[in-house]
Amino acid sequence: MTTIAGHTVPVATAIALIAAAVATVAIGAYGVRLARTTSDFLVASRSVGSRWNAAAISGEYLSAASFLGVAGLIAKYGADALWYPVGFTAGYVGLLLFVAAPLRRSGAYTVPDFAEFRLGSRRLRSVATASVVLICVLYLVPQLQGAGLTLDILLGVPPWIGATVVGLIVIANVVGGGMRSITFVQAFQYWLKMTAIAIPALVLAIHFYADDRRPGDLGSAAPPVVTTATTVDVTTDVRVSVSTPLLLDADGRIDGAEVAGPLRLQPGEHEVSAGTSLDLAAGSPVPVVAGAPTTHDDWMRPGWGFGGPHPLFQVYSLIIGIFLGTMGLPHVLVRFYTNRDGRSARATSMAVVGLLAAFYLFPTVLGAFARLYVPQLLITGTSDAAVLLLPGSVLSGIGGQLLAALVAAGAIAAFLATSSGLLVSVAGVVSTDVLGGRVRDFRVASVVAGVVPVLMAVGVTSVDLSRTVGLVFAVAASTLCPLLVLGIWWRGLTAVGAVSGLLVGASVAGAAVVATTFGGFDDTVAGGWPSVLSGYPAALSVPLAFATMIVVSRATPTRIPADVGRIFTRLHAPERLGVGRDREIGLRDGSPGEG
Repeated sequence: MTTIAGHTVPVATAIALIAAAVATVAIGAYGVRLARTTSDFLVASRSVGSRWNAAAISGEYLSAASFLGVAGLIAKYGADALWYPVGFTAGYVGLLLFVAAPLRRSGAYTVPDFAEFRLGSRRLRSVATASVVLICVLYLVPQLQGAGLTLDILLGVPPWIGATVVGLIVIANVVGGGMRSITFVQAFQYWLKMTAIAIPALVLAIHFYADDRRPGDLGSAAPPVVTTATTVDVTTDVRVSVSTPLLLDADGRIDGAEVAGPLRLQPGEHEVSAGTSLDLAAGSPVPVVAGAPTTHDDWMRPGWGFGGPHPLFQVYSLIIGIFLGTMGLPHVLVRFYTNRDGRSARATSMAVVGLLAAFYLFPTVLGAFARLYVPQLLITGTSDAAVLLLPGSVLSGIGGQLLAALVAAGAIAAFLATSSGLLVSVAGVVSTDVLGGRVRDFRVASVVAGVVPVLMAVGVTSVDLSRTVGLVFAVAASTLCPLLVLGIWWRGLTAVGAVSGLLVGASVAGAAVVATTFGGFDDTVAGGWPSVLSGYPAALSVPLAFATMIVVSRATPTRIPADVGRIFTRLHAPERLGVGRDREIGLRDGSPGEG
């Protein structure tokens, strides 16, 4: 054991975190040696094979929301939360069917580059650039906040230090070698994350079935219970539900009254104020955050939603946002530009579906174990920590410490991989659309685009990782997804229609993100619809974006590009016909791309 800032840290965990960070930097440095041209920095000179690219895509796609958040949400909300891993995987089926190959055949370097190629509008390119920056920044912030949470739990350092350290490592890797560098890093990190999530899940499954003193039955009508005396410190105001009478010791403020000593909570909902400490005796039932299932059998049954007054709408909106949002994530889309051709892009998508499906089996298992072994996390809603705390809570001694160290390495890899992909995406569009498009412009854009999310991560209050990422998926599904789907498959799309749809989708979904970030709405206002729509906007924002693009394009038929037939031939004709070619990197000052 070692001590950091007064916090006792297992040596194995500290070593694992350092090793994962050093390996990331070392592999990135190897890629730097191979990065020379602008094409290397933006798309790895389109030379990445489908298998290698599939591992790299999976590595950057499996973010903190996947590694930590999915298990936490399943522990809290049960059956309905399974739509998160299902949606994260199934979104790639849509990407495979509708986007991957045509997008690669366009020969573009970035999504804004595709928008200009398809519709010939610099204004549309600018709006698409703003959309990419918005999505990437919104996605980067929860990754960095997750890094702060993880290092706070594991090392006891303030969350802002974890966010800053991870941000600096990511900036250094991207500045050094761009896409060429992080391709190696992300492929390595996929397999690290798979190992770090699979081994603990399998070990805990064996322990569970061999243990005669299991902490509960997930199919019973009983509430979750703590197996040992547990103290829970509440750091933010929270409303909890109690299913059976509960006797506990409390020190703080509950239901507006000061308490200091034994207290009996009756079934129903109760307000617990920040700064309150709850002492639960061994075998005590655990209150859960309001809106979540309070008993195991309710947890197993779909229909609870995610803690709001309109659960069915929440679930359907989540499905729409995640399934379609994958098609609009810039850091995912840019990966298909690195393939050699459209056929390779399609093969990459098929491989990614398999890799993701295999990965998501394990957070689902860990989510179920978290409800049994660390149910105290259900009180405060901070269930993102479940994967980190499970090994040490279930297994004692060196075995638990080694599993915890492996999980820690996987968690830090999740933050680094996804953040690197996001930063490459936003730096690519900023360098080619705002700056001159040279290597040094890419590096400047990387630094600026990396520092801003770090500052936001430190200054903005965090919420559940998967819930935050779900909102980002809704923004992507409401902006870049309709642009790509209609741009690839509908000849009638016009630049005016595309711009109008992007603005409407970004405005509605973006307003929901802002409202949620600043606390959202009370569930009692207007029947709870403002609260639900701000937390799960995709069912409204996505149809509005598609409808706006279609209606405005129908109203402006004279704006359809004259060469739309040639463009569609290039997007959809097989490569062997030789009708396509890669676009050149547009440089504003005419200087060479390698400058």
